[in-house]
Amino acid sequence: MKLLFDENLSPRLVGLLAAEFPASEHVRNAGLAAAPDPAVWSYAAAKSFVIVSKDSDFQHRALLLGHPPKVVWVRLGNCSTAAVAALLRGRQTDLLTFEADPVVSLLAVS
Repeated sequence: MKLLFDENLSPRLVGLLAAEFPASEHVRNAGLAAAPDPAVWSYAAAKSFVIVSKDSDFQHRALLLGHPPKVVWVRLGNCSTAAVAALLRGRQTDLLTFEADPVVSLLAVS
């Protein structure tokens, strides 16, 4: 499972979660810093990424457009990068199940 971390999440998550989610990227490293949501959406769909964001815009997009790409909506509020990493690591099985589900487009995690 390849995750594409949105701009509202730390680029450090790529390294922190490399063992669990290899080949993941941050939008900044993908050349999408400050890119509009449709550009991030298209990139994720073309490269088979699951978008991870704290932004409700991607949640709305997933509900309206379906997938690909799928969206993981992090619902932790203001928290540390370590807390986000721990959440995603702890929910790895749920994320993999979500990725394999042919119907569901959005997974909210908290």
